[in-house]
Amino acid sequence: MSERILQIFNSFHDFLSNEEELREEIRFNVRDLEKSCRDILMILQNIHNENNLEENIIVSEYCAKARVIFEDVRKSYELLAKAVPKDQYYRFHDHWRFVTQKLCFLASLVIYLEIKVLVTKETVAAMLGVKNNREDGFHLDLEDFLMGLLQLSTELSRFAVNSVTNGDYNRPIEIARFVNELNVGFRLLNFKNDNLRKRFDSLKYSIKKIEEVVYDLSIRGLKPSSCPAAQETE
Repeated sequence: MSERILQIFNSFHDFLSNEEELREEIRFNVRDLEKSCRDILMILQNIHNENNLEENIIVSEYCAKARVIFEDVRKSYELLAKAVPKDQYYRFHDHWRFVTQKLCFLASLVIYLEIKVLVTKETVAAMLGVKNNREDGFHLDLEDFLMGLLQLSTELSRFAVNSVTNGDYNRPIEIARFVNELNVGFRLLNFKNDNLRKRFDSLKYSIKKIEEVVYDLSIRGLKPSSCPAAQETE
């Protein structure tokens, strides 16, 4: 082998070695994010437990515990941002895409449980410890944020069912209003993204499931004549 060819392939070897080291560092940080994500999810799943639904103070405690773990999430994203070379965000984006979508869902769920409003992208970015705008560096991708909101609708439909099971008949009405407003917002978007368009179908199923819960309450005479959510919108 000539010296010139040897030099060329040695440079290839160095490049591939450095590339693998970088990907391994990214994977290490993503594993930390995935662990934090699982921990937050385990805490928030307690909202579905029997006898917890009528106690808003208990739900608030779950949200507070989740927020503590979001501190670890911010630290992991900070390390991840340092590891990813400048202007190469989308080259490695697939490594953290799905965990970010899940964390967006969990952040939006925390905000809904706390103050019953739709979280903004800016708020989620702050909770994750990343930038909101692409031009500012390591940021929250819009598609990841929207996918998180669609996961929220699925979780809230389950929450509506479990609320009725546990004797809370106001909450499904509140959830129905919120998810319908979310649906109106998503219908304003022009879905050219296949992943978002497919995931949007889940929102339709969530709405149908929640409407069935509300309808069942109505025919059984259990639907409240008024509730906080209704009074706020009047």
